[in-house]
Amino acid sequence: MIGIGTDLVDIDRFRTVLRRTPSFVDRVFRAEERVYADQANDPTARLAARFAAKEATLKSLGLGLGAMALSDIEVVKHDDGRPELRLHGTAAAAAAEAGATRFLLTISHTEHLAQATVVALAS
Repeated sequence: MIGIGTDLVDIDRFRTVLRRTPSFVDRVFRAEERVYADQANDPTARLAARFAAKEATLKSLGLGLGAMALSDIEVVKHDDGRPELRLHGTAAAAAAEAGATRFLLTISHTEHLAQATVVALAS
């Protein structure tokens, strides 16, 4: 095991960020993540959960914000419905440098909080 990361996001606070900085969504989330979120009546909770997963991924690698482009960490739905990480560019390079070859992800949200836990594993 390389590391474990967890993160909580206050959904109301996240909603405020999205209102103040509309370009945030395009900078942080990839197209597939935005499409998935937009399928909900209120996409904020889905985006907040994915943001929590991005931060938890950083933490699982022992890194902080700014270490990589958050858009290079993508949360997708696996064929069986579970969430899965797909790493690109700077995130893939950081994972390789840390020796992480696999990630376990769990995400959840309520009306008020979004939570994610990531376990980074070596082969």
